[in-house]
Amino acid sequence: MSYAGYLIETLVTLLAVCALAVLVLWGGRRMGVGRASGPIELVGHLPLEARRSIYLVRVGQQVFVVGVGEGGFTKLGELPAGEVPKVEPAGRTAFADVLARALRRKGGP
Repeated sequence: MSYAGYLIETLVTLLAVCALAVLVLWGGRRMGVGRASGPIELVGHLPLEARRSIYLVRVGQQVFVVGVGEGGFTKLGELPAGEVPKVEPAGRTAFADVLARALRRKGGP
């Protein structure tokens, strides 16, 4: 087989693997894989450093304050769910908008 034949075979195989990956990810999303279920909900997240964060996790009527770092999870405290103020989630910004802003700051078009 010639060099061009190997190149075409490699590209076709790569495209097939990519198509299969997209199909599996799409199917998983449709089936709800990775979504929260039950009485548990992430209420808040505060990144402290690259590998350290604080999370507020609601489980039933309790909210747990959890620290996450290199050593794993650490319970920092807990409080009743009624004491945590309701915060409306901020609207997500599309990647295209973020990219356009970044290009404008760099003196782009």
